[in-house]
Parts: sequence; structure tokens; C-alpha cells
Amino acid sequence: QVQLVESGGGLVQTGDSLQLSCAASGRTSSSYQMGWFRQAPGKDREFLAVINRGSRLYADAVKGRFTISRDNAKNTVYLRIDSVRPEDTAVYFCAARISQDPVGSHDPDEYNYWGQGTQVTVSS
Repeated sequence: QVQLVESGGGLVQTGDSLQLSCAASGRTSSSYQMGWFRQAPGKDREFLAVINRGSRLYADAVKGRFTISRDNAKNTVYLRIDSVRPEDTAVYFCAARISQDPVGSHDPDEYNYWGQGTQVTVSS
């Protein structure tokens, strides 16, 4: 089992930067793919980014504004959001995928473990 706990969300203003953290515990491994997703009210869960060993993959909608990184020594994955916008308001989730696939996945159904999410609210 892997436990994931997100933190760093809150109320921010348009244009601010924000860094979310996802701390992993349990049967963790640096080989797991780690992804970030978000879900706004009334919308499907949306892929944002995945880090797989040294490679990163981003959704086109957030490329250039979102940065995913990981610190294996701390078992923590980060998502930095620059120039936040009101449309970034959502619950942000991290997820872990146990896979030998060299390509990171954007499909939430392929992830094995999920955190409880952290709310990000952007005021205009």
C-alpha cells in the first residue's frame, strides 16, 4: 500500500505562484510514476502532469505554467503553478502508478493510488 497526502493548497490571487506537495509513505518506490490531476466542480478529473524517473509529461493546457518535480530522498512530488488563474480553481490530486511503462500515463484509470486532494481557490 502507498499513502499519498497532498498539501499546499489554499486561497490565492490571480497571478500568484503556488507549489503543491505530495508526500508518499508506505511501499514507495522511486520507479513509480507520479501524476497530478485536478477536478473542478461539475467536471471530470483532468490530467496535468506526470513524472516518470527523469522524464516529464504535461497536458497541453498547462504546459509552460506548471512544473512537476520530485525529491526521491523525501518521497515527495511537487507541482508548481505559476501565474495562477481563476480557472485553476479545483481540487488537486496526486496519484501513483506502479508500472514499468517508460511513458508516463495521462489516464487516471491507470493509477493505483490517490491522495485525498487539496483545494486550490483562485480569486480574481
